[in-house]
Amino acid sequence: MRSFMLAASEADLPWLLGLSASRVVDYLYKVLLGRFEFPEFVVTAMQRLPLPPALPSDAKRELAELAVRAWDAGRTIQSVVETSSEFVLPPALRSRQPGLSTTEANAELASIQQRIDEIAARLYGVDLGQLAPSAEENDGTGAELNGAVEPAEDDPQVAVVSTDDHEATISWAVGVAFGRFDAGLATGKTELPGGRREPFAKRAWRAPAVTDGVGASDVLVDDEGHTGDLVRKVEGVLDDVGLASIDSLRRVIRNDFFSRHLQAYGRSGRRAPIYWQLATPSAGYSVWLYIHAFSKDTLFRVQNDYVAPKLVHEERRLESLTGDLREGATAAQRRALAAQEALVEELRAFLDEVKRVAPLWKPNLDDGVIINFAPLWRLVPQNKAWQKELKATWDALSEGKYDWAHLAMHLWPERVVPKCAKDRSLAIAHGLEDVFWVEDTDGKWTARKTPTRSVEELVRERTSPAVKSALKSLLEAPVANGKSAGRKGGGRRKAAAAAEGGDA
Repeated sequence: MRSFMLAASEADLPWLLGLSASRVVDYLYKVLLGRFEFPEFVVTAMQRLPLPPALPSDAKRELAELAVRAWDAGRTIQSVVETSSEFVLPPALRSRQPGLSTTEANAELASIQQRIDEIAARLYGVDLGQLAPSAEENDGTGAELNGAVEPAEDDPQVAVVSTDDHEATISWAVGVAFGRFDAGLATGKTELPGGRREPFAKRAWRAPAVTDGVGASDVLVDDEGHTGDLVRKVEGVLDDVGLASIDSLRRVIRNDFFSRHLQAYGRSGRRAPIYWQLATPSAGYSVWLYIHAFSKDTLFRVQNDYVAPKLVHEERRLESLTGDLREGATAAQRRALAAQEALVEELRAFLDEVKRVAPLWKPNLDDGVIINFAPLWRLVPQNKAWQKELKATWDALSEGKYDWAHLAMHLWPERVVPKCAKDRSLAIAHGLEDVFWVEDTDGKWTARKTPTRSVEELVRERTSPAVKSALKSLLEAPVANGKSAGRKGGGRRKAAAAAEGGDA
């Protein structure tokens, strides 16, 4: 019997996909794997899966058609899942676009699953009733194709967001505010393309800002009265699409949204937030960044266009409160003054931190979200767990554990460039393979005896005095608790050595 993992053309993939979704193949795979509970993907087990002894062309055609239909139904279900590439609208708004009925899509998947199982059982000559029930059947969620998200029943009359839908609706509205999502899909101004959708066809309905950042905002703020106030913009989005306002929206966005966003945009222990909240310790003031729109100048804009003017405004307000205070001031007036003093102090510290990191920050999404975010670890004191994770990543980066990253080359070229001469993978990562390595006639790569350019020259052209000065300042700056970044004596000396790329 032929192996399931045969050398197939691209045209064979649809029917192979359909066959692989059958209960019969699922059973065979688990037998080869040696267990029915908690199965995992193992290449060798997949390679040993047998194909049916005969595969008539009509069976292949039907399996291929069923696979594409299942994909299309699954795509409809995923259209309400924001982290999916198929996302269109959140559950509360899915009825605004025809053809996005998740109830109908789940029914379609169940029907497709049944037909695929019938075909597979006939081809393999087995009785479905004799197979062990699938894990999905045991837990009541349905067969293999039916494991997607299943929101509540569709109701085209729903216009008020239920409590369970608040989180998804707020997240979508934040995306609209930044220019990531298209509100026209909820108002009828934008329509999804009609006709049959193909699995590998380019999606034409996405707003330009979704794919290339054109027209997207890179900075919004939690600052009531500011033209770029994120909360005000979210409220405007909800109003534009006819949804009821959400109680305590500012408090939710200020205190809860980022933590939930971190959880939603994470998998297998790796987290990759799209929206970044930089805040004061109390979160009384926050700057929000959108990862697909910001540039190396974004933090300078945060510094000059947002935080500095905000600080000036609040300092003037503090002066006014202080001037109005008399000996007979009420307890409420004294509390207001103390709160204003605390806000000004937090803003001053926040501005200082932004000034430290802005000159050296050079985001590159190829490095991954957490490495790009790591230099900003001091700017997220409102979320201690995330700050700890970023700080650990920053320390590892400083110690040379991520020298493949563009940021490592940007900050420590004197450390990274010499490594490229000894490690070809690093040379490839930094575009220096041809400088330090050569391929012989047998296809083997070896280090060049004489590089095409000297290490000193490469380091010199990648070194910026302004960046090195900013890095030194950042590494030597005291942490929030008043202690220096280095501890147990010699901390500042070690930080300075790290900034220079050497050892203390």
